[in-house]
Amino acid sequence: MQMSNKISDNLKKLRAKKGYSLEKVARLADLSLNTVVKIENGVNKNPTFETITKLAKALDVPIDDLIK
Repeated sequence: MQMSNKISDNLKKLRAKKGYSLEKVARLADLSLNTVVKIENGVNKNPTFETITKLAKALDVPIDDLIK
């Protein structure tokens, strides 16, 4: 449960740093906007590894930056 909060916090921080909207991240990651919103808001506490990988790629960061 703690890791998921980190993912939502890290996603928020990294997205803000890049100046990306939720829509842009969703588009770049080839995920639904709903999925990205749920992860960032901590509703989806266990995104799949594939989803985390897509988000990291969309934000152009190592996976570790999302889950650390």
